[in-house]
Amino acid sequence: MRATPYDITFVDHVRAGGGDANGMRAETAISDGKGTPCRSCLHDVPEGAGMLILSARPFPAPQPYAEQGPIFLCADQCNPWDGAGLPPILMTSPDYLLKAYGHDDRIIYGTGQITPAAEIATYANTLFARADVAYIDVRSARNNCFQTRLIRDD
Repeated sequence: MRATPYDITFVDHVRAGGGDANGMRAETAISDGKGTPCRSCLHDVPEGAGMLILSARPFPAPQPYAEQGPIFLCADQCNPWDGAGLPPILMTSPDYLLKAYGHDDRIIYGTGQITPAAEIATYANTLFARADVAYIDVRSARNNCFQTRLIRDD
């Protein structure tokens, strides 16, 4: 399994001043370095660095299960996550909400679970053992904000 950065086409569009999932321009702020997970590099936006605050919907099209909400991005270009294992943004909270989705981009009922950070890989592998699971979204257990999408290794 691997964690994926947010779609680079969308990230580049927003950084260039294009509209977010609500069609609005991203807000700008300065990061304090804590609790500001960039959904591209999958690290916290460094302290003192510019960041973007925007609405995102990590699904190909609007539909009832296509959740939308706030995310952060590094304001300046960053290297999209391409690492092995779980990214740094999944090590800053004690737990996360994991939910599996089918190939139709719909939540698979019964898979949503608040999962301790140390058990993310174990629970994700349990879900990926099911043929009906296409991917797993990891969200904040406190605020429900999208963190990253887990996919099977090819």
